[in-house]
Amino acid sequence: MILIEYVVLCIVIGLITYLRKALDLFGSIFMVIMAIIIIFTAGVNWLILILIFLVLGLLFTKYKHQYKKEIGVYEGTRTIKNVISNGIVAFVMAAFGNYAGFIGAIATATADTLASEVGVTEQPRLITTLKKVPPGTDGGISVLGTSAGIIGAGIIGVSAYLLGVYSNPFVTLKIAVIAGTVGCFMDSILGAVFERRHYLNNEYVNLIATITGASLGIIMV
Repeated sequence: MILIEYVVLCIVIGLITYLRKALDLFGSIFMVIMAIIIIFTAGVNWLILILIFLVLGLLFTKYKHQYKKEIGVYEGTRTIKNVISNGIVAFVMAAFGNYAGFIGAIATATADTLASEVGVTEQPRLITTLKKVPPGTDGGISVLGTSAGIIGAGIIGVSAYLLGVYSNPFVTLKIAVIAGTVGCFMDSILGAVFERRHYLNNEYVNLIATITGASLGIIMV
């Protein structure tokens, strides 16, 4: 009965994200499907960690959103492509019960989201040359954005421990911060080298970054 209640909660959350235009219809549906599968394969606590990532993402998307709209970098409604590119690696890790890969993937997605949403509000530098570039430039990084990303990864690490995803606090935090930060920088490097030249789109960059975070998390154990 408790699991059924969580399934209903997932459906409600999916409906809310759609009605608030955080995700489009197919993005919301796909998110609900992944959430339900995680409940029955990995457990509710693993799902809660993903929800923490989603909440952080939604909150920081609204950070200085008017300014972001003025400079043309406000994302607004995200699509099923965003859900897949940011969440599919964590979903696979959860389905197979690999906590290290799961934490690494979620930490990367969180770090990248917060770094992007916060860092875009100040003058960034291209990660490959350190030359100043306009806000929103693929591969642009800033001290503020990087700091926000590391903090976001740390929040995931602390949350993963408190939720019992892994019982060792030091290892959990280490995986989240290191894998999340490296994955976030991988996203920026790919953005600067490939996305700016239109060899890869943003979804592929996000996917490769989360694969990097998950792989590093597994290696670190």
